[in-house]
Formats: sequence, structure tokens, C-alpha cells
Amino acid sequence: MSNNPDQDFDRAIDRAGTFSVKYDGRLSMFGQAEVMPLWVADMDFAAPAAVTDALLKRATHPVYGYTQFPDSLYKSLINWLAVRHGWQIEREWIIFCPGVVPSLSTSILALSKPGEAVIVQPPVYYPFFSVVNKSGRKLLYNALRQEQAHYSMDLADLAQQAATARILLLCSPHNPVGRVWSESELEKLLAIAKQHDLIIISDEIHADLIYPGNKHHMLASLADAPESVITAVAPSKTFNIPGLNLSALIVPHPVYRAAIREQLDVMHVSAANPFSIAAFTAAYQGGTAWLASLMDYLADTCEMVRQYLQDYLPQIKLTLSQGTYLLWLDCRNLGLSDDELRQFFILEAGIGLNPGISYGKEGSGFMRMNIGTPRHHIQQALDNIRNAWVQRSTSIQ
Repeated sequence: MSNNPDQDFDRAIDRAGTFSVKYDGRLSMFGQAEVMPLWVADMDFAAPAAVTDALLKRATHPVYGYTQFPDSLYKSLINWLAVRHGWQIEREWIIFCPGVVPSLSTSILALSKPGEAVIVQPPVYYPFFSVVNKSGRKLLYNALRQEQAHYSMDLADLAQQAATARILLLCSPHNPVGRVWSESELEKLLAIAKQHDLIIISDEIHADLIYPGNKHHMLASLADAPESVITAVAPSKTFNIPGLNLSALIVPHPVYRAAIREQLDVMHVSAANPFSIAAFTAAYQGGTAWLASLMDYLADTCEMVRQYLQDYLPQIKLTLSQGTYLLWLDCRNLGLSDDELRQFFILEAGIGLNPGISYGKEGSGFMRMNIGTPRHHIQQALDNIRNAWVQRSTSIQ
């Protein structure tokens, strides 16, 4: 265990009463206020000390007025991508936005026309569906292929879909299945996009949360023509600061960039919050050691879950996670419908998870578990699930 309090990931922090969606939203989400919340994708860990220190320092100045994006903000992102991912970007490519999902929506509105098609790859993060539907665009589905506990892209189907589409929304690393796409897969994806003049909007918000043995490749860094790729990034998932709502679009194509800026101007969107800027900059400048400790901790938790399910709950299969702090649990062998599965976890196990069906019909029979919490919470959750299943099985007999 680290001597640094911000790296003590076993420390339980009471978040109830902080207006937390994850905790204070349990009653509306699950109909129960006391379930263990392992759902919405934020973590229960203290942010890096560098972030807290920067926020406190900014708060000591008593005026919180309109704020510009400073050079230090741009430099922190440029340096992080260069050092962490080997990707050199230009300052002029960066557009700051209030969160990745709004940036995806803005990009779709700016770069496509009503009725044009946008491809998604389910099971996938559910806002991908809504940002297409609510913009009046047509959804095309390029479902991932599942073989046992491994997911891959159906590239042959993607090539067919791309012939009539304008945009592909890529989730990389993939939420919820935890795939970190290989260089070979991404290069084949780029070839299809080039052949069909397809714009790729790549959500890479989980790019820093990669387990040993895997490597994340920034899609645009592999492209012969990076102008065809728009990349969404943020420190929010990496450093557990999603409530501060600041992300960045990296848009090499000047025409696309101008269109996105114009769309933001139409909506009068400004993301220049002084506290968001302070946290964003500090996280990228001073969060490296914290992140290394976090990934060690999450890897150990992931292994604990795998071993526990293998030993005590073999009916539930764990999809091998290569990245993110989200686990994809295959519960189909429990023999429950999606409604029954959700109610089993809530009412019998006392656990609040994300139903797999919300990520598309391909997620039917699955549940998503957030392991970004002290490990003893995950241990308790697993024990609850095991005991509930034993009790259910016994009562049926």
C-alpha cells in the first residue's frame, strides 16, 4: 500500500450526500437506495494530489469569472499525448469541449446531414445510439463478433456498411467489452474508411487505462491521412475527474475543424471553467505516478474477480478485459431474462450494475461491473452474488 493518501486505493471514501450520480442516484436508478453501486463510470478513489492542490490553489483566488484557455492547458495535452502515446499533434488541431459525449454530438451535427448514416459497433456505450438518433441521422449497426470471451470487429460487414455511411463512431478502448484494438485491426479499419471516404470519430477517453500486455494505439497516429480521423480525449476517466466536464477534440482537417467550431458557436458553448482548466492541466502534468499505481491496483482487482468467478461462480463468465475499469460479465448461463437478471442483482444480491441490454441487443444476458472502488467492496459484491445465487438455487430445489 502506498504511503501517499491519494494513492491509497483501499481507503473507503463516503460519497453519499455529495450529489453523486453513482450514490445519490441509486434510488431513481435501481428503486433501492442501499444497493452497492458498481455502475456509472466514475471511480471511488481520491483524485491525484496534484489535481486537488491545483483546485485548492485556484479556489484561494476569490474571483471566478470568465476564463480563457491558457497555453499551459494546450501544452499539458500535447505533451501527454507525445510522451504517453507517441503521437505528435499541433495546437491548432485542438478544440476544447464540455465532455466527450457533447463533442461527439457536435461533430455529427457539423459533419453530416440529416438522414445520413452513422455506424456504431454494439454492444457499445449507450450514448452512441442517442447522439445519432437525436441528431436525426440514420443508425447503422456493425455488431462486434464474439468468440467465447473474446470480441473482434466484423470488418467484412463494416466494409458493406461503410459504402452507404458518412461517419463511424469508434470506441477505443471499447466500452463495455474492454477490448484494446490491435494495430492490425485499426489499420484494416483505416483502409476501409479510406476506400469509402468515411469519417471516423474515435472516442479514446479510456486510452490511458490499459492493462499489462496490451498497448493502445491512437487511431489517428496510424493513419496515412490523419485528417480523416477526429479523436476525442479527456483526463476525466484516467484521473477520476469526470464531474469537471472538460474534454478535447483533436481535429487535423481544417475544414472539419471549422465546421465543428461553427456548430459550437451556434450553440454558444464555452467550456472555459477555471476549475476544469486547473484540474485538466494538473492531471496531465502531475498524475503519472498516481496512474501507474491505479493500474496496478485495478489489474489485481480484475484478477481477483476472474479467480473468484472461476472458483465459486462458474456460471458467470468474465470477458478478459484489456483496458478500462469496467468488466463485462456474461450471465447467460444463469438462465434469466434481462429483466430477471437486473432484478436478481438489485433485489437478491444488493448490487447495482449496468444491464448489458442497454448497450444494444448484443448485450442481452450480460452485466457491466465497475471495479473502480476499494477491492474489499468488490469482494463483498462477489460474496453477495454468490450467496444470492446459492439461496435462489436452493429455494428452487
